[in-house]
Amino acid sequence: MTGRVAASALLLALAACNRADPDMSRAEGARGFPLADRAVSKVISTEFSSEDQRDNLGEAKVVMDLAAINEGTTVADIGAGEGYYTVRLAERVGSKGRVLAQDIDGEAMQRLGQRIVRERLDNVSIKVGAPENPRLPDNSFDRIFMVHMYHEVAEPYAFLWHMRPALGPHGQVIVVDADRATDQHGMPPALLFCEFNAVGFRLVEFVRKPELKGYYAQFEANGPRPNAKDIKPCSAAKGKTGTR
Repeated sequence: MTGRVAASALLLALAACNRADPDMSRAEGARGFPLADRAVSKVISTEFSSEDQRDNLGEAKVVMDLAAINEGTTVADIGAGEGYYTVRLAERVGSKGRVLAQDIDGEAMQRLGQRIVRERLDNVSIKVGAPENPRLPDNSFDRIFMVHMYHEVAEPYAFLWHMRPALGPHGQVIVVDADRATDQHGMPPALLFCEFNAVGFRLVEFVRKPELKGYYAQFEANGPRPNAKDIKPCSAAKGKTGTR
């Protein structure tokens, strides 16, 4: 009888621990941050559309012009995939600039690495990131690109918080996405603005462009980076910061 009581007590204690620490099921780098109140699109391909189609629309040129990408600019291309933006950024920034291509898909990064070698892009490096942390070096980039991928970020508050120190002086984050539901490979602008604002970013430019099949948003760091426990999650229904 005593053994059964002890076993029951142990099970109750374990259950209490699980209830007390729901973060244990999340990646270590996301623990302590709010959960996103929105659906997340699944990654169905590392390529958004064919490169010829995108070039015919003039997509990359429009984005790079809006972002003021010039010779000598340092850029992180997050969610680089097959490298559509990576190779075009490399040409634009020239030998005095640098491009870091990042993705969470190791196989995609291997393929992109082969392309970089094949096309002799000496100003490009690659890095595998994590879903909750892009793992970028601190104080390193004039621009961070997140093109047609932000809706796939399942831990936006942790991701943006870990990403923010990678910006250099006057650095900015560029988001290109479609204005539709997050489970349909898009990101409603109001919700985007709210999530960035919650982690200490300020919107500096927003434009809609047919070449992008969506919109262009540009952010900069605003004030001190908040502590994880102080971040207020956004309501997907209203695109406004909620309360805990």
